[in-house]
Amino acid sequence: MGNADEQTLAIPDAEGAPPVAGPGGRITAKAAVFLAVAFLAAGALGATQAGTPIPTEVVQLTQFGPALAVAVVALLWPGEIRSLLAGALRGGGNHGSRGVLLLGTAPLIVAVCATAYGVATGDVRFTGPSALGHPFTVIVVAQFIGACGEELGWRCLLQPLLRTRCGPLASSVTVGLLWGVWHVQVFAQDPAYAGAFLVATVSLSVVLGSALERTGGSRLLLAGGFHMLINLGLLLFMDEESGAVLPMVLFALAALAAAAVWALGAGRAAGRAR
Repeated sequence: MGNADEQTLAIPDAEGAPPVAGPGGRITAKAAVFLAVAFLAAGALGATQAGTPIPTEVVQLTQFGPALAVAVVALLWPGEIRSLLAGALRGGGNHGSRGVLLLGTAPLIVAVCATAYGVATGDVRFTGPSALGHPFTVIVVAQFIGACGEELGWRCLLQPLLRTRCGPLASSVTVGLLWGVWHVQVFAQDPAYAGAFLVATVSLSVVLGSALERTGGSRLLLAGGFHMLINLGLLLFMDEESGAVLPMVLFALAALAAAAVWALGAGRAAGRAR
C-alpha cells in the first residue's frame, strides 16, 4: 500500500545493477518501518528464546527480526519492495566469480584474526566441532538459516533501498552502522569492544556491498553464506563472545583490511566500466 507521491522503484537491470531513484523518490518511510520492526522483533524474539530450549550456540532467534521487518514493509509497499527483492533469490550478469571471492574472504578474515591472536597471546584457540554441545551439522544448517534471516533484511532490502539514493560505499557504510547498532547487546560491553564491533560490522558490510554490486547469483545465498562462514569461524577459532576486547579488536582490523581491498577493487572495476 504505497503512497501516491512516492517513487516506484525500478527492477534491477539484467546486469544486477541497483535501481536508480528519481529526485522525487522517498525512501525514509520504508527504511524507518523496516528498522523499527527489525529492532522490536529482535527484542521480542530474544525474550522468547529465553523461555525455549533452543540454544543460542545453534541459532539466535533475534536473527529473524530483519526478515519479519521485510514482511511488514512488503505488505505496506508490495510492488516497490518486490522490485527491490528481485535479486534476492536470483541474480543476473556474468560476474559469478565475485560470489566465489566473497565466500573465500570469510575464512581469510577469520584466519588473519586467529593468527594475530595467537601471535599476540601465544595461545592458538580452537574448539573442535566434536567439543561443541550440539551436532555440528545442525549448527551449520541453523547458522545458515539464521544468517539468511538477517541478510534478507540488511543486504536484500535495506542495501538496495539505500542504493537508489547513494553510491555503493555510502550505502554499505550506512547499512553496516545500522546493522551494528541493531546488535544492542554489545553496548553492555566495554566501550572498546563495542567500538571494535561497529568497525567490524561496517567493514563486513563494505565487503558484502562491494561483492554484491552487479554480481551474478543470489544475493541472499551469497550474503547468508558469507555471514554463516564468519559466524562459524569465530565460533571455532575465537572467543569474542566472552566480551574480551582483544579478539574483537583483531577481528575488526582483519575485517577492515578486507573491506579496503574490496572497496579498492570495486572502485577500479567501476572506473573501467565507465
